[in-house]
Amino acid sequence: MDEVKVVVAHSERATLRVGDVFLKVDADQARIDAEVEAMSLAPVPTPEILWRKPPVLAIAALRGTTLGRLGGPTTGSPAAWAAAGAAIRKLHDAPLPPRPGRAGRSIDALGAELDAECESLVTNGLLPADLVTCNRQVAQAALRPWTPSFTHGDLQIAHVFVHGDEVTGIIDWSEAGQGDALYDLATFTLGHEGHLDDVLAGYGTDIDLDVIHAWWSLRSLLAVRWLIEHGFDPFAPGCEVDVLRSRM
Repeated sequence: MDEVKVVVAHSERATLRVGDVFLKVDADQARIDAEVEAMSLAPVPTPEILWRKPPVLAIAALRGTTLGRLGGPTTGSPAAWAAAGAAIRKLHDAPLPPRPGRAGRSIDALGAELDAECESLVTNGLLPADLVTCNRQVAQAALRPWTPSFTHGDLQIAHVFVHGDEVTGIIDWSEAGQGDALYDLATFTLGHEGHLDDVLAGYGTDIDLDVIHAWWSLRSLLAVRWLIEHGFDPFAPGCEVDVLRSRM
């Protein structure tokens, strides 16, 4: 019998691995529906769906390894990071999916959420006021008009698998939908700024770096309290709080 490994678990969802099968348990059926739909539409490698019985989705393991994780070391050659950039560009150039995704929140809604979160971070003593104020100013550059793209919505490096210099699959599509392409690029390079040039070389078009930096700040500001409340540590070396400090 293969052992059961907990990949990630919190009050909203959990992912377990049993041998070469991943079992995703999600309290929100809409997220599973969105994930299955996005994987069927995405023009990049995705895991094979083995079976589905709400609230569980079973998918096959992918060949290769991830490029790393936030707060940890990274792997892969510059060519592997460039291949990831090329895969992201292919996704962004694909026909739009039918629904908005995590990266598709309106400027007004996102700005209001960001202001409320910044106030909460300071009021509750989670972060120093000067750190929050500086990053709120940096984040402003992300609040601009954008052309919708097919976005993943949670494109952490731990969600992209490579074998050699080939992308073998991208996982965790529950936040996918129409959105801002630069949100995906910023999420993928969050905490790993040294690989940004390789990713953009593969992506193959000019990018406004100020907007990438803005999304690093914005995403980190919005994540800190949620991570603490769900048992994660945004203060760990290389994680969200260090990303915020790097903008000072």
